[in-house]
Amino acid sequence: MYSDGEAHDAPQTQRKIPPASSMLWVRNLRRFIGSGAGLGSEALMELETKRILLDIFKDKQKKSAEAGTIPSFYKKKPEEGSISQRVQRLAKYRFLKKQSDLLLNADDLDAMWVCLRENCVIDDATGAEKMNYEDFCHIASVCTEQIGPKCRRFFSPSNFMKFEKDEQGRIAILPFYLYVMRTVSLTQARIDMSELDEDSDGFLQPHEMEAYIRGLIPNLAQLRTMDAGFVPMYCRIAAHKFFFFCDPHRRGKACIKKVLLSNCLQELMELHQESEEGVTDTEQAENWFSQTSARRVCDMLIALDKDSSGSLSKHELREYADGTLTEIFIERVFDEHVRRGKSCGGKTREMDFESFLDFNLALENKDTPEGLTYLFRCLDLQGRGYLTTADIHSLFRDVHHKWIDGGNYELCIEDVRDEIWDMVKPVDDLKITLVDLLACKQGGTVASMLIDVRGFWAHDNRENLLQEEEEPEEE
Repeated sequence: MYSDGEAHDAPQTQRKIPPASSMLWVRNLRRFIGSGAGLGSEALMELETKRILLDIFKDKQKKSAEAGTIPSFYKKKPEEGSISQRVQRLAKYRFLKKQSDLLLNADDLDAMWVCLRENCVIDDATGAEKMNYEDFCHIASVCTEQIGPKCRRFFSPSNFMKFEKDEQGRIAILPFYLYVMRTVSLTQARIDMSELDEDSDGFLQPHEMEAYIRGLIPNLAQLRTMDAGFVPMYCRIAAHKFFFFCDPHRRGKACIKKVLLSNCLQELMELHQESEEGVTDTEQAENWFSQTSARRVCDMLIALDKDSSGSLSKHELREYADGTLTEIFIERVFDEHVRRGKSCGGKTREMDFESFLDFNLALENKDTPEGLTYLFRCLDLQGRGYLTTADIHSLFRDVHHKWIDGGNYELCIEDVRDEIWDMVKPVDDLKITLVDLLACKQGGTVASMLIDVRGFWAHDNRENLLQEEEEPEEE
């Protein structure tokens, strides 16, 4: 007989379980799972995903430790043909497709205009078609029923507050409708440009900008009749203006946002207007994107290129604008804006077509910051960032010679220099900077006086020219 304590201890000693590691089936199971043979495809994929994520995390930790406190600002683009690039392109395509589906089409815009006119009120004093906020909300409901919910975003309270209101709190329907049309047009342009942006960095390269313009040609009334053979040259000329104004640092790419907000796009879209609806020859010539202007630029280059080399030497460029530009200005243009050629040990320079387009755009847009910046680099003889009285004297000396050779009256260079100083009113009495020229609003006139005898003649006869412009209006 055992006591109670002995009876309790005896069975425990008999039922003692061996450690798990000593069991054969446990060891076999662990070996089987460790090899991965016993896992399903989903479990294997999960393990592989964890391993990849862990490697990425360790790699980032290592790079962060090496970089210290400097944040990462550059990410390598996915390789061509890789899965990452394909996924990126697919996501971009789906996003742009969704945004395009949300836009109003031409029929929707027509329906909105009809709805606006049917539900507005006529101002007794002016006869203008207007709507108050209650009309605005009612029209929003009607448009939503007829067109769909995609027009609802234009009828927000904040949009109503953007427009000028009369004494009764009403806004005109025409400015509102034009706002809707412009928003739709810019959004569509943004989508079209994004589709052409191959690397999706928000910038367009020259060939991408040319492709966008080529796609617009069938939709622009004044360009539909363009010869197919001239289209590549036209696209090259048209795209260059975008880069002249939207790529000031000459990086070879233009920001899409800046392109959309530029006057260049608005000027290009003016070609929607039918030529027979009152567009004069002068207006066509002044629009850089018209066929007339593009052919004029090509004809100008052909006429100056005496040796038919496709580029212009200094001697050939001197004939530009009937030879009214000064020698020193031509020299400075080649020094600052013409790349050095490869022939003759790199000592000869000729202006290629792109450089000629820049040159032409700068002279035709002297009053813009971009055009004046181009010209100021030529005027800054010493490259110091400012002009002195000595620089003005040196620059105007060539204009003076051409002025006298043209049979004009004698003039004093010092008087012209003082007049320029009075026009600019620089912050520093001894220096004229680019900022001073931009601030005085007469920088283009000053530049013309210093580089072109015709420009100085126009300034000297400005009162007579102004009177001639006013006389036809009086008649």
